[in-house]
Amino acid sequence: MSDQSDQSDLSDRPERWSRATTYPDMWADPDDDPRDSERNSPDGELPTLLDFLSGYRMTLRMKCEGLDAEQLARRSVPPSPMSLLGLVRHLAEVERDWRNWISEDQAPRLWGPKDADFHGAVADPAVVDEAFAALEREQAATDAVLAAHPDLGERLGKDSTSVRELLVHRIEEYARHCGHADLLRECVDGRVGQ
Repeated sequence: MSDQSDQSDLSDRPERWSRATTYPDMWADPDDDPRDSERNSPDGELPTLLDFLSGYRMTLRMKCEGLDAEQLARRSVPPSPMSLLGLVRHLAEVERDWRNWISEDQAPRLWGPKDADFHGAVADPAVVDEAFAALEREQAATDAVLAAHPDLGERLGKDSTSVRELLVHRIEEYARHCGHADLLRECVDGRVGQ
């Protein structure tokens, strides 16, 4: 590939920007950040794990804010089927899957076969609404099941998975995908930040 075509490809990308004025590399100014990172941290292991999970969930929603259906469904890193909308659908599916790990009643997959969560993330406002509603519903259902087991060392389900392990897996999954969301959002409109 010639240097000239490389330059053309770069100019087609959105310019990097941030809404923050205090620190130009932040997503939002600290006073406007709903994650409120300046408050006292929670006491105890369970409240700390739940606080991290809440923060990553909120970060994912923030990375999707202000985008239309086409932007949310845009696959920014071909040939990957990953998109912001696909991440939302995937995380709803994952929440259900974690619940299935510890439940005798096995709920069916939300969107069918493997990777249907990403492949079905199309630029349709109804699909966007359905994805965010499913994510909220599945998060609440998994939260409710785990809230009945406050002992982090308790082992659940046929694989005898500890509540601690389930919570840490959830945090890891959201954290990893928030990293993807950072890159996907920057490719969509150039917005960068924490």
